[in-house]
Amino acid sequence: MLSMSRDCWDSCGVEAGARGNNSPMPNYTELAESLAKSLELTTAAIAVRFAGVDDATPMHAGAAPAGCQFWERGATATFATTAADHALCSIGVHTHNLEPTPAQQKDLMDTLRVLGELTYVRADDVPQIPVLRERPAKVVYGPLADAEVAPDVVLLFVRADQTLVLSEATQQLEGRNAPAMGRPACAIVPQAVNTQGAALSLGCCGARAYLDVFTPDVAIFAIPGARLEAYAERIGKLAAANAMLGRFHASRRAAVEAGERPAIEESLAAFQAAG
Repeated sequence: MLSMSRDCWDSCGVEAGARGNNSPMPNYTELAESLAKSLELTTAAIAVRFAGVDDATPMHAGAAPAGCQFWERGATATFATTAADHALCSIGVHTHNLEPTPAQQKDLMDTLRVLGELTYVRADDVPQIPVLRERPAKVVYGPLADAEVAPDVVLLFVRADQTLVLSEATQQLEGRNAPAMGRPACAIVPQAVNTQGAALSLGCCGARAYLDVFTPDVAIFAIPGARLEAYAERIGKLAAANAMLGRFHASRRAAVEAGERPAIEESLAAFQAAG
């Protein structure tokens, strides 16, 4: 779907995450519940998708200081945005390849100039920032549980212990580790879409200022929509295994600290006996 022409994105209303076969649409409510239960999420999973101009999703109302704030709002309501809704976020317009206005383009150049003066983003760094390959007319955000159209990306706000399970799932499903990205936080969306692989974002100082949910112990994990079912299944099994193994290791630690020197077989027997 990424090979579609810009004209089709702008006018056909075809969803980038649409399923190209006759497979039944997944039950996104069940998938959201599975992820929330397995990972003990405190913020609902957020579905992000790219749409054409004919998409009928209600438009976002009000202003946002940065595009990443739509993630937080999308955890509780479904809405569509255009480049105009990103008017105050030239970086988000850039990473999501939205059509910039002259004012947004000037803002981007001014931002990059200041970041360059701080040596925060050097000239050589700019080409390394992921940018969505195709230009959508709209970006739709909403709770995964309410999704009626296949998402392109699912975003999770997670703690370090939750990313443990997610990283294990990525290794098993993709045969690699998810990249741990820094600034800008919004680049995690094009990263996941362009590569069709999971990604972890440690955020950026801007996102941490604009999002209340983005506390110091929280990161963002992105799952490509096409891999969502496989990830939910693996995450469920890995979370259960981690929980059991965590209890086993806690039991073994207690035995060692009590002066015992058990072999693994002995620890397993004691753990099983304890129920």
